[in-house]
Formats: sequence, structure tokens, C-alpha cells
Amino acid sequence: MHLRELVGYCDTLLAAASFSDYCPNGLQVEGRPDVRLLVGGVTACQALLEAALDLGADAILVHHGYFWRGEDARVTGQKRRRLATLLRHDLSLIAYHLPLDAHAEYGNNVALARTLGLRISGALDGGGRTPGLVLHGEPAAPLSARAFAQQIGHALGRVPLHIDAAGDDGPLRRIAWCTGAAAGSIDLAIAAGCDAYVTGEASEPAVHAAREAGVHFYAAGHHATERGGVQALGAHLAAHFGLAFRFVDIPNPV
Repeated sequence: MHLRELVGYCDTLLAAASFSDYCPNGLQVEGRPDVRLLVGGVTACQALLEAALDLGADAILVHHGYFWRGEDARVTGQKRRRLATLLRHDLSLIAYHLPLDAHAEYGNNVALARTLGLRISGALDGGGRTPGLVLHGEPAAPLSARAFAQQIGHALGRVPLHIDAAGDDGPLRRIAWCTGAAAGSIDLAIAAGCDAYVTGEASEPAVHAAREAGVHFYAAGHHATERGGVQALGAHLAAHFGLAFRFVDIPNPV
């Protein structure tokens, strides 16, 4: 299919134009006009680019692309190598950041809920934050705080950092979550009276906030919590357009 048709469909599906983001969403680097094989990944690192080339990809779909707000605009070093790889091989880069976090069907937060067996009740957004980024709900079955940590580790393939701030292993009734680097949104979980908050990365202030509020805090990995969105969107595009889609997981311990 044509590259522009694919990108236009994704822009509309994810309502990309409605987000005030830290980077451009959609087509970031234009390659060949036709797409037969789409390779997905979390971050457009050099290892993902090389893997996509080995697979014979025409385009790459990621959550973390390039051209972030405030970054050095000069094309040198790492940036030069990455862009040179894409341009030399006529390989397109398509990236969706906040639109892919927030989408109600293919988003990272919805995907994490499915992975962890959480039932979604709604969103906890406030203070002008992007709608759909912080979700809340409940476990599908009664679950203690320590059992939930084990469940996260099993589902994501890595042991989460668990701040046992509540001081007990009682059952969790209400859990909030937001993938990636969203430790600061623990304040929304606390204000909503949640028992626990799950995100990707920990922060020093979030640990104190959890301890003082008596809320269980889980840092399950930025990369690990954001693998689901690209996979869900890629599978949808493959089914909708008859494309070939391959997800390549480049491990990252953070």
C-alpha cells in the first residue's frame, strides 16, 4: 500500500493532531512510497533499524522516534548515523508518542491493562493533562500487593521495583497505571484513593509520595510497559490493509 495512505490512516485513527506532544507524530522520515513489510519496535534505536533492514522492511513503526523538543538540532554522531541508515536504504520512520499511549483500543495503557489482567474503570486525568494517559481499575480477581508484584514480573518478564508503602499485604481494590516515565502522576492515584500505582520508571519524589500516602508503587520498566501499543496497532494495520507486520523487541533494562 502507499506510505501516505498508511500514515494518513494512522494519523486519523490515533487523532494525532489533537495532541500537544514533545515530538512530531506520524511520518518522521520519508522513504520509499510503497509499504509491504512494516516492522515495529518501541524505540527507533540503531539496533532496531539494522534488524528492520535484515528483515527487508519498507517502514518502521515506533513509539519513541526522533526530533524531541529541546534536543540539539545538529545532525551529528548518533543522530547522523540513524538518519543516514534510514535515508541510505529508503526506509520510512513512523512514530506515535502520546497518541499511542492514550488510544482506547490500541494504546499502551490499554495494552498494559490486558497484560496485567486489570479491568478498566476510567481515567484519572486532571490538571490539564492529556486525556486517557492515567487509567484506573481493579484486578480481575482478588490480589495481594506482593502477589501483584509477582504477576507483573511474570507478565512483563522482569521483576518490578515495588515500594511497599502501605506496610501490609492486604488485597488491592483499586489500581491506577500509566506506562513509561509517568512516576509524577502518582499524585492522581493518591487523590483518587487508589491502593496502588504502576508505571514504567521510578523517581525519587514518587517514592516519598507513595510512602507518605501509604500507596503501593510499582516501577515495571519503561520499555517493558510500552511494548503493547506498537504490537496492537501493527496487528490492526496488518489485518486492515493486508500488510506484513513484524515486531522486533530490542531489550532494554530501564
